[in-house]
Amino acid sequence: MAQHRQHEQGQSETEDHYYREHADRRYRIEVTDGAAIPDRRDKGLFTAWRISFFGAVGIILTLCLVKPDPYVEILTFLPDGILVTFEVTILSILLSLVVGLIAGLGRLSANQLINLTASTYIEVVRGIPLLVQLFYIYYALGTFTQIPPFTAAIVAMTVCYGAYMGEIFRAGIDSIDYGQTEAARSLGFSRRQTMFYVIIPQAMRTILPPVGNEFIALLKDTSLVSIIAVADLLRRGREFATATFDYFETFTLVALIYLLITLFLSKIVNIMENKMTPYGSR
Repeated sequence: MAQHRQHEQGQSETEDHYYREHADRRYRIEVTDGAAIPDRRDKGLFTAWRISFFGAVGIILTLCLVKPDPYVEILTFLPDGILVTFEVTILSILLSLVVGLIAGLGRLSANQLINLTASTYIEVVRGIPLLVQLFYIYYALGTFTQIPPFTAAIVAMTVCYGAYMGEIFRAGIDSIDYGQTEAARSLGFSRRQTMFYVIIPQAMRTILPPVGNEFIALLKDTSLVSIIAVADLLRRGREFATATFDYFETFTLVALIYLLITLFLSKIVNIMENKMTPYGSR
């Protein structure tokens, strides 16, 4: 019996150690259409991220060395488009963070009208494809007022991703224990001070990983703005391919450049996550 109890105790300690060691795997389930955030448990030389990133770099260099014409010419033609892609991405993500914060706070508001308005906005926008939103803002609203393509792209991206950010902010704020609010109020904080000085800073630990994923997904979705004549990376690639008929070469490089950008950003998000979230401390 004593040996049996010792065996059970040892098994229990082993299970506790396993769950402590793998706790982050149990509550960090993320499904996204963005690039996979590098796993900090990957410590070897050959990780999926390194193989993908340096493999893409190697392919681009090899193509340019083996066949400079047209690959080098394509690379010199695309930087303007890359810059526009980053402009659309950064402006859209900054504005969508503001819209998302407002929508998330609206979803948590005790005022029924504000809550209903924010909830309706999120439900409607999330139910309409981004491409349809782009067409609606640029072409449909263009019937009444002329909207520049770049502005239409920023507005559509902001409206679309603001809805997703709203749900992220709502979930992040909701995850903070109510005792934090009670403690802040007992110290004399107002509702506004409690939210912006106590709750939101703590919620950022939970919010950061999905916001990083949305940032990467938004960058990929900027390829859709080429449909409304915004000269982004994909649009510039189409212009070159149409003029030279080098479709295979052009879109191979465009795809590889998108891959490099998303992998690079995923690494940055991973570094920020490890510094700002409790997962990095394990």
